[in-house]
Amino acid sequence: MSRGRSRGPDIVDAGRGPTASQAAGLTLRAATAMVEAVMTEARAVGVPVSVAVVDSGGQLVAFQRMDGADLVSVTLAQDKAWTGLMNRMATRDLAAVAQPGAEFFGYHTIRGGRTIIFAGGMPLEVAGVLVGGIGVSGGDSAQDQRIVDAGVAALG
Repeated sequence: MSRGRSRGPDIVDAGRGPTASQAAGLTLRAATAMVEAVMTEARAVGVPVSVAVVDSGGQLVAFQRMDGADLVSVTLAQDKAWTGLMNRMATRDLAAVAQPGAEFFGYHTIRGGRTIIFAGGMPLEVAGVLVGGIGVSGGDSAQDQRIVDAGVAALG
């Protein structure tokens, strides 16, 4: 399997064609390559994590939980991916604006608390087109960010 962005989806219903995310490069093959890159980096860091990749509609494309990763990391990884997508920014950058006294205090309560305001979630863009999000959970903020960055880099 090649790493990074694939040329297109493996199988597409001819009557429907690819989704916008698939057409822009977020295929199952590309998402799997990102998950593999996350797993490799997590092993290098020595932290068991969960990783989730969502498409531009917020739908789960790929997910993996390493042995030993806390169960809460499953939900957090998915919510970090969703938050990165919906805000088109790194989740680590939301904390500053969501603190008491800041402009968006309480922002983390959006969508029933699904909005995550600490590191580990990133939007996914290909040639300036928002195609999805990726989230990693299991370590501390610095570890999760380092590991998720490896996943983003694998998209190409």
